Amino acid sequence: MGVRLTDCHNTEDFRRLAMAKLPYPVFHYIDGAADDEVTKRRNTAAFDDCDLVPNVLAGVADIDMAVTVMGRRIAMPLFLSPTGFQRLFHRDGEIAVGQAASRFDTFFGLSSLSNTSIEEIGRTVTAPKLFQLYVHRDQGLNHSLVERCKEARFDALALTVDTIVAGNRERCLRTGFTSPPRLTPRSTLSFAAHPRWTLDYLFGRKFELSNLKSHVSEGTSEAMSVADYIDKMLDPAMDWKAAEKIGADWGGEFCLKGIMSVADARRAADIGATAIMVSNHGGRQLDGSRAPFDQLAEIVDAVGDKLDVICDGGVRRGSHVLKALSVGAKACSGGRMYLYALAAAGQPGVERAVGKLKDEIDRGMKLMGARSVADLSRDNLRWR
Repeated sequence: MGVRLTDCHNTEDFRRLAMAKLPYPVFHYIDGAADDEVTKRRNTAAFDDCDLVPNVLAGVADIDMAVTVMGRRIAMPLFLSPTGFQRLFHRDGEIAVGQAASRFDTFFGLSSLSNTSIEEIGRTVTAPKLFQLYVHRDQGLNHSLVERCKEARFDALALTVDTIVAGNRERCLRTGFTSPPRLTPRSTLSFAAHPRWTLDYLFGRKFELSNLKSHVSEGTSEAMSVADYIDKMLDPAMDWKAAEKIGADWGGEFCLKGIMSVADARRAADIGATAIMVSNHGGRQLDGSRAPFDQLAEIVDAVGDKLDVICDGGVRRGSHVLKALSVGAKACSGGRMYLYALAAAGQPGVERAVGKLKDEIDRGMKLMGARSVADLSRDNLRWR
């Protein structure tokens, strides 16, 4: 008997079920990273270098894990990062993830490369909403995306700043992953071996890059690899002046996603960003770069009083969230942690994965003697 949803108790369990459910090019797109994937592994391993020191007898019958981040109070200090192509992982894609975020009253991130439109998410998702902007060479497209997010009443805009060129994602090169999927002799066998996925893809909602299709055909009607899309379509000339203008045009909660250095964190504050996501794109861009958790303390010390610092990447356990919050992050976020679950079982899978993590945070706070997030501090931590 294979692994079932009820057998999934942690991220690795969901990963194994996703591997069984997905054709191999699609699974390895989620699972893969750049070059030797050293940074991807380090993103999670970094948490192991830090130990929690609990307090006891704190009266923790009731705890409050709510935090305020990017202008919204959310019920748990962990939210769902924007990720593209979710329709490939499950027929319900972003709709399933958005509904799960709504259930847990936490931020839902929508990617520029989503398969569901800004407008539909605005209508159907009650959770706080974050839109991730990839800056394209087509300035009209960039302006349109920002204006559409205003109309749909999104709560925050996150400008991704670490994809000036595509990372060397060798798994995608080996599998031939494209958007939309391109059939090859080898991939056809994998699609045929996963008939449920194939039927959902062929007869479910049409695959498209819903927010981009009116401006570009690439990725919707013209198959293209992710690397080629980034290198051909995104604007390599984007700089601090351009980022500042985007923030001013947006006029609301403005986050820079992909900040890893203290100097860039300070500059983000200087141009008016209200939040930063300390992130290396899940290890999918510059292999050999530091893990977000490794960089967190010095960035919090530099700008934590000026903007919200979010630790993005490598989170697999509630204890990881507690460690990041103890260092000074306002919240954590992640992508693979829920994408595996989406692939495994759609909305019920995402809800189970997020629920498990929420339970771990709740249990961990009680064992730490923390009645609220404010009770967590570096006094609770020791580094090896």
